[in-house]
Amino acid sequence: MLKQTSSIFSRTPLAAIIALSLGLSSTAAISQETPAADQEDDLEVIMVTASKRPTSLQQTPIAVSVTSAEEIEQARILDLQDLQSLVPTLRVAPLQRSYNTNFSIRGFGNGANNTGIEPSVGVFIDGVYRSRAAAQIGDLPRLEQVEILSGPQSTLFGKNASAGVINVRTAAPSFDNQAKIEFGVGNYGQSLLRGHFTGGLSDTLAFSVSGGINKSDGYTESVVGLGNINDRDRWNLRAQLLFQATDDVTIRFIADTSELDEACCTVADIVNGPTTAAVRALGGVVLDTADPFAFESALNIDPNNTVEDSGISMQIDVDFDTFALTSITALRNNDANYLVDVDYTSLDILTEEGHTEIETFTQELRLTSTGDNDFSWMAGAFFFSEEVDTGDSLIYGNGARPFFNVLGLQPLFETAESLFNQAPGTFFQEGLAVNSEFLQQNDAFSLFVNLDYKLTQDVTATFGASYTDDQKEVSLITNNVEVLSSIDLVNDLTVFGIPLGSVPGIPGIFIPTLQTVQFLPQQLDFPNAIEDGKSDDSQTTYSIRLAYELNRNFNFFATAATGFKATSWNLSRDTRPFPADQGDLSTAGLLQKNQSYGTRFAGPEESEVFEIGMKSRFKLGAFNITLFDQTIEGFQSSTFVGTGFVLANAGQQSTTGLEFDSVYRPFDGISLLFGGIILDPIYDSFVGASGVDENDRAIVVDLTGKMPAGIHERSFTLGIKYEFDFANGAFGYVRTDYIYESEARLVDNVPERITREVSTFNASAGLTFENGISLQAWVRNLNNDEYFVSGFPPPIQTGSFNGYPNQPRTFGASISYSF
Repeated sequence: MLKQTSSIFSRTPLAAIIALSLGLSSTAAISQETPAADQEDDLEVIMVTASKRPTSLQQTPIAVSVTSAEEIEQARILDLQDLQSLVPTLRVAPLQRSYNTNFSIRGFGNGANNTGIEPSVGVFIDGVYRSRAAAQIGDLPRLEQVEILSGPQSTLFGKNASAGVINVRTAAPSFDNQAKIEFGVGNYGQSLLRGHFTGGLSDTLAFSVSGGINKSDGYTESVVGLGNINDRDRWNLRAQLLFQATDDVTIRFIADTSELDEACCTVADIVNGPTTAAVRALGGVVLDTADPFAFESALNIDPNNTVEDSGISMQIDVDFDTFALTSITALRNNDANYLVDVDYTSLDILTEEGHTEIETFTQELRLTSTGDNDFSWMAGAFFFSEEVDTGDSLIYGNGARPFFNVLGLQPLFETAESLFNQAPGTFFQEGLAVNSEFLQQNDAFSLFVNLDYKLTQDVTATFGASYTDDQKEVSLITNNVEVLSSIDLVNDLTVFGIPLGSVPGIPGIFIPTLQTVQFLPQQLDFPNAIEDGKSDDSQTTYSIRLAYELNRNFNFFATAATGFKATSWNLSRDTRPFPADQGDLSTAGLLQKNQSYGTRFAGPEESEVFEIGMKSRFKLGAFNITLFDQTIEGFQSSTFVGTGFVLANAGQQSTTGLEFDSVYRPFDGISLLFGGIILDPIYDSFVGASGVDENDRAIVVDLTGKMPAGIHERSFTLGIKYEFDFANGAFGYVRTDYIYESEARLVDNVPERITREVSTFNASAGLTFENGISLQAWVRNLNNDEYFVSGFPPPIQTGSFNGYPNQPRTFGASISYSF
């Protein structure tokens, strides 16, 4: 493993990292020799809550990247999707809909389109866990700080933090009156209006209200006269109350609501397979693969997705003599709906519509010791209850039957319809639908404790443990009126009691060919006599850390930690009984015609990490670095295969690597920011994965020993910022940010030749005057970098592959007034 790590480091600019570290360390050493009065840090002390108590970033023995409110504002970060341009350990992949977004840290992450899969990266906003991407994405107002915690964080953050945590903090109400209003415009018709106001209602009660509207016309044009795609049409509103009941009791109440109604997302044709000719023969338009970044669409309907998200939370903090009590209670509701053309051509073959309603209740209680003692502790409990109601319908359009006819299936269809007493034109007729409806109830709780003990004045040992119990109950009800897939071509037609399909010569005429288009067979509903639709998982995780403060400039830490993520159920139309249940299902008489097998769920993930890190801070900068070896057993892999999602546990996925971040201020007003991550990911074992052969046909493959797709081996971010003052009191800045991701295969079940590589510049500049007026100009993807975010095989189009192109260059300007 160490040999692998060395080899990958040799292919990176490690010398530059070492040089920077030595250079900064030399500066630190010099500063130790200067008088104390000259050693005052120019850098602001950054406080984080990664350990669920306020500590300085440099003294927190956790691999954490912090993006401050100033960086968020200056770099024009509107939501979590934009954040990856500043944090190389984080990757955010928006997919089929505005709210289907996958987060990964150190290459580990899952979730996205399959609602049943909670992400391995936990997202917390003001201490409240957001269980699905639809409840995480939004133009968050008044962001104060975002902390990206790398590696498993299950000990303190509990449920589903096996790969890391995104910890978002927004500004609390102030007793001093403050207000700001901003108006911005940009290309593609963007307009943005947002603002906030905060102030005191009394000596003990403060409030704030904030909100915004973000709209744009979309940057992808329809070639068949429909509307633009990838527009923005969203708004949010947030209100807070802060009640300082006594010197020892504080209550913070938050209520928020947001909506989006957008056409998403742009899909490009990367490979057009043999079925393309059939679409064009029927007058349908298929996009050309010569320029997949032309930002064009050829759909037969305008896609639409809507989300209504709202919630309330209350945090109570009470200080006692020797400990503090924290209680965070939250209730959230999220409703999402969509309608999309899933064949991605102008021919009306397949349309999908769906809905998801999620209601979540969470309660956390913490007791934390106070005072400056050699021994400190934290103990707490977390309860989570969620109900998911989700479903979708796949609907055949008026082009479905003609599409198959042109492919040469018309004579076989007509023969089969006659033999099985079906009216002509029954198979794949317009309006037939396959509907799946799921209900999932999830109740979970965890108990945790964290102990810190100062072994010496400079050495602190930390031990944490958490016990989690997670229970789910899931049900499926289907309504499949697609006739062909409900016919057993081998056994349903008999002659003198003999199945026609078993007669020599007859199967070779049409049965094998027709079986290839029976891709949506009848599903077996559950719970049933064999499948109870329940999972019950429990696990104890731990973290052990040793922190050593060498001096005021250098802190070192070592970590061993484990993480846990409970069973995820496959809430997609591709959910199927396990092969091991075939015998029991047959005995119980439950087998459906053309019964197929797969997975109902993927078992728990268990992660483990070993880390060694250094955090340094000095007068002209800071440098933090962590070397890690991280493993996830039973990684929950969800792969879209055209008609649904194949959910499976990878035996083991691991990576060794190094991550770092730094800031260096060589001159007044100049800041250099440099961060990166170097990975060596591998599937230690993954048998039965979805893949493609050399002819681009879908097959089951063994990925053991292979590098997982979608994970870059190297990623770096570089920022240069110049801040300056004018004689009249005005303040200004100019900054540019660059992100690089090395070439990586897009997805395991698309051809290896389809890869992505990122090399993107962003830039911004601003002026703030003494009268409170601020001006800002910005551009994202300045160099018009082109890459695919992800890819997939489209339904019923064997040999074709589509992808999601990244956003083109966008730019704009804004004016704001603070008073």
